[in-house]
Amino acid sequence: MISVTVPVYNEAEALPILAERVTTVLGQIGQPWELIFINDGSLDGSEEVLDGLAEKNPAIKVVHFRRNYGQTAAMMAGFDFAQGDVIIPMDGDLQNDPSDIPRMLAKLDEGFDVCSGWRKDRQDNALQRNIPSIMANRLISFVSGVELHDFGCSLKAYRADVIKSVRLYGEMHRFLPIYAYWHGAKITEVTVNHFARTTGHSKYGLERVLKVLADLLVVKFLDSYAEKPMYVFGAVGLLSFFVSFMAGGSAVYLKLFAHKSFIETPLPLLCVMSALTGIMCFLMGLLAEMIMRTFYESQGKNVYSVRSMRNIEPAAVKPERVAAAY
Repeated sequence: MISVTVPVYNEAEALPILAERVTTVLGQIGQPWELIFINDGSLDGSEEVLDGLAEKNPAIKVVHFRRNYGQTAAMMAGFDFAQGDVIIPMDGDLQNDPSDIPRMLAKLDEGFDVCSGWRKDRQDNALQRNIPSIMANRLISFVSGVELHDFGCSLKAYRADVIKSVRLYGEMHRFLPIYAYWHGAKITEVTVNHFARTTGHSKYGLERVLKVLADLLVVKFLDSYAEKPMYVFGAVGLLSFFVSFMAGGSAVYLKLFAHKSFIETPLPLLCVMSALTGIMCFLMGLLAEMIMRTFYESQGKNVYSVRSMRNIEPAAVKPERVAAAY
């Protein structure tokens, strides 16, 4: 079964056209399907339009949020409510082309778990959207190790078993392929069509670049140190202690051999501040280690994920490990 999920925020004019295009393409594939719209607190009449579409076609499903929570929350809700074996998120502004869906499904049939869209000929403002996007995509690929040309393209195809366990917060939806990669997913990409916006207006501006950079720091931390946070806090603590030692030693040297009073230089203050910073970093590292262990142990989570098992009876494995395997 194929589930197409569409976050919606003030796209009333585009919704009937999008629904018609998606249902036409899915109807030609010859597999069971559902189209799920997540209304992210729209104020332009999108709610009434969506309810009308759902009334006409039971395969069209609608979830209305109480208020605007953002695109990441809407995408997460789409994954939660989707019942398909393959989940395909896409934008509701008519800039994505539903006719690209069959080619993405073909890639999954080749053995891939994620197929990402690449808007090679992107129809957006070059200065405000395209150039910052190119730079951000290269930076994300470099930091994450996942080589994709277009992390920001919403049109992607995921196998449900690699995306259902992912939880997203903030504005992390653009990093979904990275999260899937952490779960062992095989990732590829295909060039997809991209149309100029004809209805509504964009919800993003240049401020999005700063958010991407901040989120990228979080992703890098989660990727490398989520299970060993003391490595980060401990390293900063050791550096602080080194600075404290050097500053204190320099202050003593100047006192003994250059006859400079401690109050004539900022070195004693730097020594004390660096020492306090080092102590706090070590304490925060210990606290982070305790939180990490509580996170895994209180919920029965494992620090690994099993793809499949051979010659092992499920009854011989703890329930949480069986859940991780399937």
